[in-house]
Amino acid sequence: MTHSVQAGRKTRNAYLFLLPAALVLGAVLLVPIFNGLRLSFFEWPLRSISKPPVFVGLRNYGELLRSEYFRASVRATLIFTFSVVAIELVVGTILALLLEGEIPGLRFFRTLYVLPIMIAPVVVGVVWRFMYHPSYGKINYFLGQLGIEPIGWLSDPNVAMKAVIIADVWQWTPFVFLLVLAGLQGVPKDLTEASRVDGANYIQTLIWVKLPFISSVLGLTAVLRLIDSFRSLVVIFNMTFGGPGVTTEVLSLHLYKTAFISQRLGMSSAIAVILLLLIFALSFVLVIRGVKGEQK
Repeated sequence: MTHSVQAGRKTRNAYLFLLPAALVLGAVLLVPIFNGLRLSFFEWPLRSISKPPVFVGLRNYGELLRSEYFRASVRATLIFTFSVVAIELVVGTILALLLEGEIPGLRFFRTLYVLPIMIAPVVVGVVWRFMYHPSYGKINYFLGQLGIEPIGWLSDPNVAMKAVIIADVWQWTPFVFLLVLAGLQGVPKDLTEASRVDGANYIQTLIWVKLPFISSVLGLTAVLRLIDSFRSLVVIFNMTFGGPGVTTEVLSLHLYKTAFISQRLGMSSAIAVILLLLIFALSFVLVIRGVKGEQK
């Protein structure tokens, strides 16, 4: 009886310690989400912000679903997100595998790979925009040295999305590299040594021992990058501003233009709600798949 009473007190004390953090989280996170959801049912022009919003029900959502402009933005978002997540996972994992052992200059290479994360996104966008410049950009300069005609990296609809993806991969692959490297360093040496004793080569050890062991790390990394890539705005804003046309106009940029250029706060809130639901749905699928993979 005494033990159960003490356990109850410990549980109650734990909840009391967590209460301030929960209240702050609710105020900072849940209240804005609720207000954004509520505003999505209203029409509230930014130029008439002094006037009360007008209730329109589901009209904002209906207009979005009928809008080809919005559907193009969703399509651009999905292409961008899945491309950068897939490429960064593959490249980051390869780099982590190359640098997991003890090699000369290991610390130097690890530091070098981490540098892009430390650069502000606005700087990344400006730098890559100049690198892609058709006349004096470094990339076209080197292509010219090889006898290749200059490419309109940010003006060609067939190339612009690829250019934006390259910039994001350059900046955020080191993030994947760090997480995967930490996971690889946690693989017990007993497992790898046992696989070698059984006659497994490096590829077999990688496929059947290392990758299954770090599957949870890979899943978590994919979810984090998925969420962050959906919110990508600054780099694309500075590189293309969604152009040419709407080729690179992801949902976060579409939301910005709707709120501050079209000045429709209610419509932009509806876009934010759809973006949040899309992020939640895709993250939920990845988490469920990761849990099922661990159970197997």
